[in-house]
Amino acid sequence: MDLKEKLVSSFLAFENSIDVDAYAHDVRTDAIKIFEEKGFPSKKEEAWKYTSLNSVLKEDYSVFPKQENALEYSDIKKYFIHDIDTYKIIFIDGKYSSHLSQTTHDGIDVCLMSAALSKPKYQLIIENYFNKAAEKDSLSALNTAFSQEGAYIHIPKNKIVEKPIQIIHFSTGNESATMLQPRNLVVVDENSHVQIIERHQSLTDNPVLTNSVTEIFANKRAIVDYYKIQNDKETASLIDNTFIKQKRESLASVHTFSFGGKLIRNNLNFYQNGERIDSTLKGITIIGNKQHVDHNTLVHHIEPNCESHQDYKGIFADRSTGVFNGKVVVEKEAQKTNAFQANNNILVSDKAAINTKPQLEIFADDVRCSHGCTIGQLDESAMFYMRSRGIPQKEARALLMFAFSNNVLESVKIPELKQRITKIIANKLGVNIGFDL
Repeated sequence: MDLKEKLVSSFLAFENSIDVDAYAHDVRTDAIKIFEEKGFPSKKEEAWKYTSLNSVLKEDYSVFPKQENALEYSDIKKYFIHDIDTYKIIFIDGKYSSHLSQTTHDGIDVCLMSAALSKPKYQLIIENYFNKAAEKDSLSALNTAFSQEGAYIHIPKNKIVEKPIQIIHFSTGNESATMLQPRNLVVVDENSHVQIIERHQSLTDNPVLTNSVTEIFANKRAIVDYYKIQNDKETASLIDNTFIKQKRESLASVHTFSFGGKLIRNNLNFYQNGERIDSTLKGITIIGNKQHVDHNTLVHHIEPNCESHQDYKGIFADRSTGVFNGKVVVEKEAQKTNAFQANNNILVSDKAAINTKPQLEIFADDVRCSHGCTIGQLDESAMFYMRSRGIPQKEARALLMFAFSNNVLESVKIPELKQRITKIIANKLGVNIGFDL
């Protein structure tokens, strides 16, 4: 049977094996019906016109890993931002690792989705927020149907979380091919502030398909900084669905750093429900070989006096392919909107490709909205200038690429994370640069 049939036929057994309340059961049942009806998306759909899942779906994935692998911190330390103290929520093959994690209930909840879905004390939050932002597309519905484990983060009002939160999902390769479906819920109440770093990491060359859904709710005057590090092996594929609902005067930003993986699809959706909201979407993509990265973004301006800023940089080598499909929707009531969208790309190989389609749908008449995209190569005159000053060609190319992506890096608010990203970029470009940008 194909993967769709395998998943649908496994649903009943999955439901019987877990402990959830009646609300979550009803949500899951509706979700599997949506997935059964729609199936996996294909290139016939406009939103998936440039990205095919065929090469990913042909594997015989284990949808419920049968055994757990124990990992030692020393084996995986390099994947953490270990220069600073953080809360940690760590998963191994979809299972929570208590000895690698550091969670808390001291004034805030940094814990597990499975606990939130099954314990009565979380019921009110679950009923008010779980599956309230995620769209009813087939992949999000599939994740909802099988949602069991992931991060549950609730920051009550007037709290500044003193240290960042790291969410890391490891795949050990116990199975010949594994499918994982983590589900994260982040609720940040009035006047609170949180920083979150998320990563998916395969530890072997066995194929992995991760279909992740994260719902983020930024309530009045909340501040949410979310960082995604995507630097996986070339046998790992990730479909990352993130939905963010903002209320009045909130600030939410998502930085996405895509450096590795066979196929990455980032579906990032912002919904502004209030005035004086600020939404920031930024990303850097550096890939080669036959890697494929697709950024699909939406910012929905619903009420007046709000802003959004999108800035995505891409560097593509070898036979790699990039996609940027960014949409900004401004409703009639959303007067005084200020929306900026840019996608700039460098092709360092004649065989690399980028498909970019920035879109504006504006129904208001008093707005400032701009969008644009560029596709080109490195500036030869700048290269000549640097070479004439004694800088070797390889280092000169790397410096120009660093400069190209710097305005995304400079908005990273965690210095240790910025340093880590800088090192990853230098490694991707094959140079050792002795300073941070």
